[in-house]
Amino acid sequence: MTTLPDFLYVALFAVAFPLWDYLVFWPAFRRQSQFDPARARRRLWKLAMGYAWPLVAVGAALWVANDRSWTSFGFSVPVGWRLWTSIALFVLLAAYFAYTVAALVQSSDARESARQQIGTLAAVVPHTRKDMYWFGGASLTAGFCEEFLYRGYFVWAFTAWLGWWGAAALSLPFFAIGHLYQGWNGVLRTGIVGALFTLVVGIFDSLWPAIALHALNDLGSGVMAWLALREGQATGDVSPAAAGRGR
Repeated sequence: MTTLPDFLYVALFAVAFPLWDYLVFWPAFRRQSQFDPARARRRLWKLAMGYAWPLVAVGAALWVANDRSWTSFGFSVPVGWRLWTSIALFVLLAAYFAYTVAALVQSSDARESARQQIGTLAAVVPHTRKDMYWFGGASLTAGFCEEFLYRGYFVWAFTAWLGWWGAAALSLPFFAIGHLYQGWNGVLRTGIVGALFTLVVGIFDSLWPAIALHALNDLGSGVMAWLALREGQATGDVSPAAAGRGR
């Protein structure tokens, strides 16, 4: 049964933290990006990991304190056709990223096209090999923590009133708005991707396939961005201010 602390917890990660991100953190990030973009990017990923895992730990503590089953949360391993289909989806997504990465490595036209698609998101994706280490950690963090919070705890909290699919539908706008820093187009894209992850959880009756696909999607997208943006960089971390001094 959902309790008041559960609702307060959902309000914390679905409302309070996104508001703080949008009103406080992102303006500070944009200001720092003007002078030291590499440091700003890495600080972004460090902070994302630094607050996501403690936030999940709070939810896990609430869950354990109420002596609830992790199976009812969604941490059950798929069996039968669900297991094999989820593995096939993971392999297909991995194959897609492998094909795309190979195309980016071989074709300057493909890299130019990718740079144009990245657009304003260039500030928050990796540019260098060092960036990729931090982005990789952030991708794994997002894969587990966002699924735990939105497709796990949020959906569970409202299922008694709305049913599983109704609660899952309610979680989508909160999940998408949490990515408002990407602009409204980014919110739309995030909502679509979130809907796909929701379908994965609903069909396979488990969070694990969605966690794996989410982490792979973020990581693969980061590798593609790195390959597109690293071209022409000697050190990869030249800030606009430093570039101005060098002219």
